[in-house]
Amino acid sequence: MVIGDVVGSPGRDVLQKHLEFAREQHHVDAVIANGENAAGGFGLTTQTADEMFACGVDFITSGNHIWDKREFRSALDETDRVLRPANYPPGSPGRGAGTFDVRGVTVGVLNLMGRVFMPPVDDPFRVGDTLVDDLRALTPIIIVDVHAEATSEKVALGRFFDGRVSFLYGTHTHVQTSDDHIMPGGTAYLTDVGMTGPSEGVIGMEVGPVLDRFTKAHSERFAVQKTGTRQFCAAVATVEVASGRALDVKRIYLRGLA
Repeated sequence: MVIGDVVGSPGRDVLQKHLEFAREQHHVDAVIANGENAAGGFGLTTQTADEMFACGVDFITSGNHIWDKREFRSALDETDRVLRPANYPPGSPGRGAGTFDVRGVTVGVLNLMGRVFMPPVDDPFRVGDTLVDDLRALTPIIIVDVHAEATSEKVALGRFFDGRVSFLYGTHTHVQTSDDHIMPGGTAYLTDVGMTGPSEGVIGMEVGPVLDRFTKAHSERFAVQKTGTRQFCAAVATVEVASGRALDVKRIYLRGLA
């Protein structure tokens, strides 16, 4: 199972209340969640990462907001369960690819970031090409989180890696897409998993400051929407262990959670 951007304490609360049941209901062996918004909507901390692990998350990916909590940057060098996008410049804290074991099976994880309408980073196609080869030397099961704005860039990366990775999905927009399918080469694909957090507000943030930004060109700092209902966005892929090919993929979108 992969879980879309977990936003603030409402997102972590959803994991605590609903992830265990989701794992049982969908017979999930491993959970990967994007945690770049888990700490107050901007960044990740050791405490919030530990909360996510305690809820049943096995591995955490991220995106451009991973740098927002300065105190966590050094922790990126110490953990082997949290990734930052691999195509940040060499020498950046942390790593962009890794593995973890589930019931004796090694799962490879790669985190990439797009370049269209995003902060400047290296070429995700070139960087990812090398890292996928490295991961395939360890396991045929490879999961790729592409943190990107443009749908076309995500689709292009899906086509580029089709047949070489098990599941490639997008994060960042906080809005789930309905294009889950298996590509011709056997790679499961979904343009964006969506957001786990507040259903109200504007993609997880309080309405007022966001409207001020659009209508007045200035606003107070954005804050996570703490009131109202919540949602759980995820996707489940079934992967053949021997080949790494995806056999099935389906979206999960639970809205109106307490």
